[in-house]
Amino acid sequence: MDAALLKTAPASAVPMPGGDDARFNAVRRRDKSFDGKFVYAVRTTSVYCRPGCAARPAKRENLSFYDSSEAAEAAGFRPCKRCRPNAASDDESRRAAVARACRLIDTAEEAPRLDRIAAVAGMSPFYFHRVFKAATGLTPKAYAAAKRAARLRAALGEAGSVTGAIYEAGYNASSRFYAEAARELGMAPRAYKQGGRGEIIRFAVGRCALGAILVAATETGVCAIFLGDDPGKLVRDLQDQFAKAELVGSDAAFEATVARVVGFVEGRRAWLDLPLDIRGTAFQRQVWEALGRIPRGETATYAEIAAAVGRPGAVRAVARACASNRLAVAIPCHRVVRTDGALAGYRWGVDRKQALIARERAKA
Repeated sequence: MDAALLKTAPASAVPMPGGDDARFNAVRRRDKSFDGKFVYAVRTTSVYCRPGCAARPAKRENLSFYDSSEAAEAAGFRPCKRCRPNAASDDESRRAAVARACRLIDTAEEAPRLDRIAAVAGMSPFYFHRVFKAATGLTPKAYAAAKRAARLRAALGEAGSVTGAIYEAGYNASSRFYAEAARELGMAPRAYKQGGRGEIIRFAVGRCALGAILVAATETGVCAIFLGDDPGKLVRDLQDQFAKAELVGSDAAFEATVARVVGFVEGRRAWLDLPLDIRGTAFQRQVWEALGRIPRGETATYAEIAAAVGRPGAVRAVARACASNRLAVAIPCHRVVRTDGALAGYRWGVDRKQALIARERAKA
């Protein structure tokens, strides 16, 4: 995750209005979510404002819309003294502060203390913790852990030994490394370095209302929920995903886990009350966290998710993160649709995506 990955809007945010009528509606609502995206000018007063300005909106025929404060001032308008559209908004200031904090965490050899990060952001530790989580979807500690986990994966792939990877990833003590590594990697560090060799993954293939289903789990938790038509293909996909792990067919105890997953997939359970073994980059985790905030029965576009994680131009990257999701339904990538509402780009088939959305809407 880089320092620019900051949440700027909730997953249900309305896209930026394109036409003047749509922009006028945003001004009429005093919608602060559009502050910084355009400004409006009042010809009778020669003043321009943010969309969320508390001033009473002028008549539609007296308004002009500009993409920036510079454009409004070039047209002869002066900034409103109430909403100060030519200055950074509170949201922009907070995002900039969190970006500074992210850069500090990204470049630090060891995770900085909360009070030090908060000081860089110019906030109290308590307030900064709340602002950081609202902006990134992660606590500062979780963000630092995700960055270090990414360095750890890279170091294990490149270093000549696990010991070398310990220090390359920023751990100053091997005891701390081993305490955290298995949780972050989902397996022992040496097994990860060897491509998962020796890791035991239990799995079972069954049937559900959506066709064939494969459920797999490590000691950490459920690591895969695959849906499809061909049970054999699901097993081959699992083998491809965990090429050097030891795959073990299910036993009687594991059947109970599978039954709970099937009940969740089929909508008989409101939530999956099982531990998950979620493996992904910091960016993927941030996208998946945003997906989890989409309410049951509702959808969001890829563009809205990109905006929610602070990367409005990263729509394709969001789509790739959705496609990389190994935990069908548990991480609800089926709730993401194209801008035109089309149900496209679902790893386990558009028909299943449509069925899942319809079922959730019926029970919402």
